[in-house]
Amino acid sequence: MGRRPARCYRQSKGKPYPKSRYCRGVPDPKIRIYDVGMKRADVDQFPHCVHLASWEKENVSSEALEAARVAANKYMVKNAGKEAFHLRVRVHPFHVLRINKMLSCAGADRLQTGMRGAFGKPIGTCARVLIGQVLLSIRCKDSNAKTAQEALRRAKFKFPGRQKIIVSRKWGFTPFMREDFQMWRDQGRMVNDGVVVKLLDNHGPLAKRASGHVFPHPSHVHLTPNHGAVGEESE
Repeated sequence: MGRRPARCYRQSKGKPYPKSRYCRGVPDPKIRIYDVGMKRADVDQFPHCVHLASWEKENVSSEALEAARVAANKYMVKNAGKEAFHLRVRVHPFHVLRINKMLSCAGADRLQTGMRGAFGKPIGTCARVLIGQVLLSIRCKDSNAKTAQEALRRAKFKFPGRQKIIVSRKWGFTPFMREDFQMWRDQGRMVNDGVVVKLLDNHGPLAKRASGHVFPHPSHVHLTPNHGAVGEESE
């Protein structure tokens, strides 16, 4: 018996049903790799970031996530190079899908009408996504910005529902705006920590700090507003 179409499980309703010691026999998700490209690249190497966000509350199957990852990765490798980007899948398929198997072969007329609303057995997994939740993210150099947007546009065709491509105003995968990141980098407040950075603040005793890590002002005064109408003055 083959897989049911994804439209049978697209609606996100009820409670999450994860794999556990009570929910056994769950098949492995189709997607096994969540980071491709230069996943160990330093935070300074890829300042540009583009997101693919879901614009519907729905279930996204693990097969769709794997197909989107392959499509985006193939386009980026072909047009930008395999060492020019870092692609990350931001959702994980933890929700278990069920099916109530019934015989549908010839001569099974008496057996194929089963109990209504039967619980069913595990058939696959999916991710429960919300409106505005990020599905895929690509960080790259500013010169490859258009290539990353086109890669995510091609990945959109692998998902049900509506998605939007959002160009981030933050530095790579960090939570800091680009202007604030560069300002704090010049002040020596940033410490590299893999694909992200740590921001040094004024907490803690002075005796335990290095000589270059004493700052006159607190760090969390963002000069660049994260949101707000155009023309608003930020404090």
